[in-house]
Amino acid sequence: MSLSRMVLSSGRSIELTELRMSSTYEGMLEGYPCKLINDMEVSGLQQEAERAFPSTPVHLVPPFREYPDQTAGAFGPVEVLPSVACVGVFRSTAVAPELDPVLHRSALTVVWFQPIPDVPSGQDADPALRSIRWEELAQDYEL
Repeated sequence: MSLSRMVLSSGRSIELTELRMSSTYEGMLEGYPCKLINDMEVSGLQQEAERAFPSTPVHLVPPFREYPDQTAGAFGPVEVLPSVACVGVFRSTAVAPELDPVLHRSALTVVWFQPIPDVPSGQDADPALRSIRWEELAQDYEL
């Protein structure tokens, strides 16, 4: 059973089968969000996804970075990522046309950030998420 379905910009229909969400800055006790902290957060989430789903390729949708305050502190200017960090496992029909569509599917684990804790679905999904190049990134597997 899928959690949601959406159609990519390419026209391919994909299903979300697993979703993990967390607060982007959970556990940040001091300091402020800046490029260094955010780069570590993004990299850490991608590595976490790679460890959690080792049999599926992992793709990072580059996050939108906001600069609300141009005053630079000790670590540079404030840089804020969207407040929800997401790791989702998506499935679709096989990429390779020669594979039996009854026996094969394709899968991709995606890391992205979004402003609110909603399950991406249909046309409401973030355009950056819907623009994933599935045919280049996903991996076929046998059922």
